[in-house]
Amino acid sequence: MGEILRRMEAALYREKPPRLTALRGLQMEEQGDPFKILIGTILSARSRDENTTKVVNKLFAAYRTPAELASADLDDIKKLIHSIGFYNVKAARIKQVAQAIVEKFGGGVPSDIDKLLELPGVGRKTANCVLVYAFDKPAIPVDIHVHRISNRLGLVETKTPEKTEEELSRMVDRRLWTKVNDTFVMYGQNICLPVKPNCRVCDLKNMCRYYADTTATSFSSTKERPSARQRLS
Repeated sequence: MGEILRRMEAALYREKPPRLTALRGLQMEEQGDPFKILIGTILSARSRDENTTKVVNKLFAAYRTPAELASADLDDIKKLIHSIGFYNVKAARIKQVAQAIVEKFGGGVPSDIDKLLELPGVGRKTANCVLVYAFDKPAIPVDIHVHRISNRLGLVETKTPEKTEEELSRMVDRRLWTKVNDTFVMYGQNICLPVKPNCRVCDLKNMCRYYADTTATSFSSTKERPSARQRLS
């Protein structure tokens, strides 16, 4: 995985530095504040990074702490985040999460994945994002980009992000876990796009199952094509 991450970074920075992901930007701007990382992750679901950043900034300008957000009027929260997708659901969810943090955890975001998963609506991806971006703990948050690219490369053959996380956790050196999400997300946003990936500038073509399937003719069957792991060995 180290070589894959290195090649991704080389391609990303070859022409110009990519825009920071919403969570990396929030981590730097807010010095890794766990509560803001948690709420920002919830708000980022199915939303563009630039819109997430604007909404998060507006929300935290009004409510700086879990206690303030927990006691906020739900309609006021909706007004602040109305430009983001699924704002009605997300407004209710972040208020519930803030209340749970105040009532169950004394106002502090837990740094343990099992306790994070006790928060309303918090799944493994969100919990792992908090571990990585707020606490710098080794975890592999698997969103649509990590899931898509891992399968395209042939690193895994999985149907769900949860299974992708399980497989990557087994094969990736633990020292690299905190780098996977940020690098894969930037790559998925800039090069390995969901539709019409920019294979021309990608440095992973020689190890990519997707590229072999769609452009190469030298392999006669999927069974004969080596995986990304085999091509790196």
